[in-house]
Amino acid sequence: MTEKEKMLAGKFYDPFSEDMPALREKAHLLCHEYNMLAENDPRRAEILAELLPDGNGVYLQGPIQFDYGCFTKFGKNCYANVNFVALDDGYITIGDNVFMGPNVSLVAPIHPLLPNERNSFVREDGNVTNLEYSKAITIEDNCWLACGVTVCGGVTIGEGSVIGAGSVVTRSIPPHSLAAGVPCRVIRKITEEDSVYRKEELFE
Repeated sequence: MTEKEKMLAGKFYDPFSEDMPALREKAHLLCHEYNMLAENDPRRAEILAELLPDGNGVYLQGPIQFDYGCFTKFGKNCYANVNFVALDDGYITIGDNVFMGPNVSLVAPIHPLLPNERNSFVREDGNVTNLEYSKAITIEDNCWLACGVTVCGGVTIGEGSVIGAGSVVTRSIPPHSLAAGVPCRVIRKITEEDSVYRKEELFE
């Protein structure tokens, strides 16, 4: 099993081995170029096509930051506001019609709690490295992640759910839930009673 295969399988891996540093550097450079361009610059679409092979026409306001890009998959009609971060050291799968506010972070890597397992060390070849692992993130169709949401590795956010501003999602959220907090917890189910068309003051 290669170190990359270990990473994507959720096993301990060395992130500074094989071609992974070069893949990250390529993604970081593409993100930097994207962030320097005007929003209407056609080069942006070319960068996203290279950075996100499964982008499906997603619109990212920018600035953006991906660790790899190639391990993140967007469905159709997705949007992320400013300062979107995807540390896709594990698979990140985003469904259709997912919208994210400013400063949303999807963070797949996980570091050990014990310092002797977490700290950097010198390999036999003289290079400095560390060991970590990751867990996949899935955001299903029709979700809304409000400003400042952080989603941790191993989490699935169910279809049609809304995550409140500033939440840190450490556990999976069932479909059609309104959830918020640190750590994020389900507040209640979202129903047709939440329709804005029931609020007459919005249309007066």
